[in-house]
Amino acid sequence: MTTKPKAVVLLSGGLDSTTTLAIAKAEGYEAHALTFRYGQRHEAELLAAKKSAESLKAKEHIIADIDLRLFGGSALTSAEVDVPKSRSIEDMSNGIPVTYVPARNTIFLSFALAWAEVLDARDIFIGVNALDYSGYPDCRPEYINAYQTMANLATKAGVEGQEPIKIHTPLIDLTKAEIVAKGIELDIDYSITVTCYDPGSNGEACGQCDACLLRLKGFKENNMADPAPYQ
Repeated sequence: MTTKPKAVVLLSGGLDSTTTLAIAKAEGYEAHALTFRYGQRHEAELLAAKKSAESLKAKEHIIADIDLRLFGGSALTSAEVDVPKSRSIEDMSNGIPVTYVPARNTIFLSFALAWAEVLDARDIFIGVNALDYSGYPDCRPEYINAYQTMANLATKAGVEGQEPIKIHTPLIDLTKAEIVAKGIELDIDYSITVTCYDPGSNGEACGQCDACLLRLKGFKENNMADPAPYQ
């Protein structure tokens, strides 16, 4: 019996990360899903991540507790900063929005790297996207490449000359429509995912924030209705 290679998969419970988990599984990896309770203003995505990990049969799923509310600086971690609504695609493509959480992917990848070392895994998957990505600096290919270089300088395996750590970004060059199409091909249940920055008390998406608008656009371009609940 061939042993599957292990991979740590960052899983937020949204459309992109759930698709990334499905891709890791389809590529033959034993997926260890990692989610963060990082002080976000809602916990709907944590429940979504749990459902997605179960639905896609992740080997295990850990929810790590950190608190980025200590610093604030983002509409996702500070109640004093409003989540932008009803912006045009053109507006979304200009500048870095207030929903950017400072250094979030660096922090998340560092936890993933630590767990990968413990698991003796050489692969980390993250669902960053450089097209429909709302201007986040830590979703760009050059950032991922730099982090991968650092990861192989900072780990025991890297120093000992073992197989290098690889950061997989299967969605980085895809449009949201292409991501949705890939997910449908992989038979993902998108109804259990939560992408919204400002969901209702029962997890219903607002339909007006940047994340919702990009997601709805992706389904529309596939001539499909988004199965997730909206307010």
